[in-house]
Amino acid sequence: MTLSAPTLPYRTLERQWDVLVAGGGTAGAVAGIAAARSGASVLVIEAFGSLGGTGTNAWVTPLMRNVSGGHNLNRGLTDELKARLIARGDGGIDKGGNDNWFNPEGMKVVLEQMLLESGGEVLYHTHVVAPVMQGQQVSARHVSAQHVSALVVHNKGGLQALPGRVVIDSTGDADVAVAAGAGFHGGDADGIHQAMSLRFTLAGVDTARLCSFLRSQGQGQESPDFMHFWMVWGKGSTLEGLFRQGVEAGVLQERDGDYFQGFSVPGRPGEISFNCPRIRAEYNDGANPWHLTGAQIDGREAVDRLTAFCRAFLPGCESAFVGTYAPMVGVRETRRIVGDYTLTLEDILDCRTFADSICRNHYPVDIHSPRGAKLIHEREGSAPYFAPDAFHEIPYRAILPQQVSNVLVPGRAASSSFEAQSAIRVQQNCHTMGEAAGIAAAWAARDFGGDVRAIDVAVLQAEMRARGGYV
Repeated sequence: MTLSAPTLPYRTLERQWDVLVAGGGTAGAVAGIAAARSGASVLVIEAFGSLGGTGTNAWVTPLMRNVSGGHNLNRGLTDELKARLIARGDGGIDKGGNDNWFNPEGMKVVLEQMLLESGGEVLYHTHVVAPVMQGQQVSARHVSAQHVSALVVHNKGGLQALPGRVVIDSTGDADVAVAAGAGFHGGDADGIHQAMSLRFTLAGVDTARLCSFLRSQGQGQESPDFMHFWMVWGKGSTLEGLFRQGVEAGVLQERDGDYFQGFSVPGRPGEISFNCPRIRAEYNDGANPWHLTGAQIDGREAVDRLTAFCRAFLPGCESAFVGTYAPMVGVRETRRIVGDYTLTLEDILDCRTFADSICRNHYPVDIHSPRGAKLIHEREGSAPYFAPDAFHEIPYRAILPQQVSNVLVPGRAASSSFEAQSAIRVQQNCHTMGEAAGIAAAWAARDFGGDVRAIDVAVLQAEMRARGGYV
């Protein structure tokens, strides 16, 4: 399946960048930093007014742990990002060694600082409309593919074409790659995507009282600074009885208990971030603007119900109020490119490694189904992947879309099956894929006329290790 680029009246800027990053989100911000530190001229094009995407504008905090044998698998720029967040009071490490706690507002500042300090540029409040195609080129692998010479964008300056040698498509939905002719898949075997969420925060919470109450309910908490509590129907949560009371009292709807999860936020005392509500099933395609709009509306309605529930049933939340409605819907999966390699569930469960590996993963298969309360979260079994020191790898080929010569697609739109994508989509993997893409893009622009398949991946791996990476 492919989408065609429209014909548009635009003016072309005289400037040209080595690397254009479409989308300054989880993968894109890191990709831009890595490319700039590799000596490339870089422009990150971002629709919002800040970098970070899912981690900032969708308020997805904390980072999900990705460890093997007790060691973090995502290092390099991810380590630097965490260290900077901790240094400014917007990150934290709990007693268990989990260093993934962060404040999304602080992450906006840190990512922007890292990009600008590296010599990269950013263009906010700008939407990528379409790629400008130059025609076919033969790559180093003797593949005839389309070449993108510029990106048409829209902002307050109107329609403009921004020329670039290499494009990193980190839109999350493979917008550029697909419009350039790359094939893609979306959803499961029935075309149904993972459920979306609209994150929110409650401020004005007496976190000490809430922490004490959660402990009394059997949900052990380290301290008010590092809280995590949850409820999913039928999964054994000690809060299920309270949710049932909330439904019977008319405060909640049945579906409000399909997924409920709260976390403390460093640097924001008295505030809890919620990984919910889950959006109703008819709004499941994050690449559909009508679904996104419906999700935003449906989510805010559900937030009102959850806020009323917390005030009525959770001690410490009696005077709580909504501190933040995430301005961006949390999207887990939409389009996945057809790349030079497609990662599969079998690759994950069998702990497959690759000569062209750019990332290691041990996060579980984690499918949030919009079909009722169904949640597939594989944490145990007989497959090799369930060993505590296991991991699988993600190959460089998985971020190379077929049919396009100078485009890289790191992040949740990388080439993978529906099941495999649910394991590799978490933020830290997107960081690492983005870092690899940024270095590769800079080298392709400098040495290979933009051909991203001409990169010596062994040299790329050595460079990632030199920068603190674990590949």
